[in-house]
Amino acid sequence: MKKVWIIVLGLTSMGLSAQKRWSLRECVDYAVEHNLQVIQNQYSKQIQDSNLKMARKQYLPSVTGSMSNSVSFGQTSFGTGSLRNDRFSNSSNLGADILVYNNGRLEKNIRKSQFDVEASQYDIETIKNDISLQIAQQYLTTLLNREIVKISESAVENAQKQYDRAKITTQVGTTAQTILAEAEAALAREKQNRKTAEINVGRSLFAMAQLLQLSDYKDFDVENVEVPDQLEPQLKSVDEVLTTAYENQPQIKAAESRINSALAQTEVSKTAFWPTLSASAGVGSFYNNLLTTNTTGYDAFGNRIMEKNLFGQYKDNFGQQASLSLNVPIFNKGITKLQVEQSKINESVAKITLEQQKQTIRQNVQKAQFDVDANYETFLSAVETEKSTKLALDFADKSYTAGRTTIYDVNVARNNYANAQGSVAQAKYNYLFSLKLLNFYAGIPLSL
Repeated sequence: MKKVWIIVLGLTSMGLSAQKRWSLRECVDYAVEHNLQVIQNQYSKQIQDSNLKMARKQYLPSVTGSMSNSVSFGQTSFGTGSLRNDRFSNSSNLGADILVYNNGRLEKNIRKSQFDVEASQYDIETIKNDISLQIAQQYLTTLLNREIVKISESAVENAQKQYDRAKITTQVGTTAQTILAEAEAALAREKQNRKTAEINVGRSLFAMAQLLQLSDYKDFDVENVEVPDQLEPQLKSVDEVLTTAYENQPQIKAAESRINSALAQTEVSKTAFWPTLSASAGVGSFYNNLLTTNTTGYDAFGNRIMEKNLFGQYKDNFGQQASLSLNVPIFNKGITKLQVEQSKINESVAKITLEQQKQTIRQNVQKAQFDVDANYETFLSAVETEKSTKLALDFADKSYTAGRTTIYDVNVARNNYANAQGSVAQAKYNYLFSLKLLNFYAGIPLSL
């Protein structure tokens, strides 16, 4: 029996572990870490990082080495006759070249690559921000649907009490059978509404799991966060929010970096008008071997001159060279001029992109401000409506108990009160998200 309880407790703990509730911060952190679009842009940034490394390495000299071997067989002419000339040849060379002057092309290319890296990083931050806002909105939607479930459960409890009371009064004969039937129908409607609200919670959790790209969505759940009924005030004015957004939003910074990159590219293109000075140096040696004889000739006394071995010839034949070369552009079909013009067009495109991003930010901030004001007014109106419908429900319930109204009047009053509660919850969460969005543009991190 003891073993059975251990197994049951173990399975229970596994179930509790599987039902881990995610906080908003955990959802956001997981999403930005595992989102495929973020990962894809991280790879793009790695490419830009590699381009920057390659640009910096252009300052280093290029060093190359080579070795060649050849063998030949056959006759070679000698006076009026010919001699056998079978030989093996070997040569080795080591050379280096470096760019001395090109009007700062290397430095300007490095600067352009640095701006490209910055833009790529800001692109990643932009995607992370977009995902964070989507997660926050869906998180609040889930909390809203849960609050609607609570409202529906309260409505079911009231309908159940009304049904129990109608059942008793019908059994003792003080009310007609139709009253009991209507109470039963009202209870069924409220249970249906509760089931719909519960399904909406599951649907919002499923949507959240989809945003997180979780493979197993059935065990996914989020924390219950108590959202106070007293709504937070707006912290900053629209002008302050816009100023902060223009300074800090990554899409603005990415557009500014691309403007700088386009300007740097124009400077890079202009360097093609200037001469290029490069230096080179090299060392090398060679070796020849006659395959048919080891005699290369005779000295003045008739003694044979023996062929030296590989290392001896390499030592004797060792040579060095150094050179400076100046390449002056004279005419290249006007291509350099066209490239500069294209770069200036790209500058204009980048500046327009920045203005578009600022326009989008401004519209989003203004819309968020409008939503904050509108949702707050809607919330205040919904609260007043909730108070009125609650009072009307209390009167209808008392009047029904006293026999002055019908059960239909009570049902109408209860439906009105439930709808008013739902409107309050909807307005509260709409206001909360629009306020969080506005504060987000003001540089305040997302939190609940």
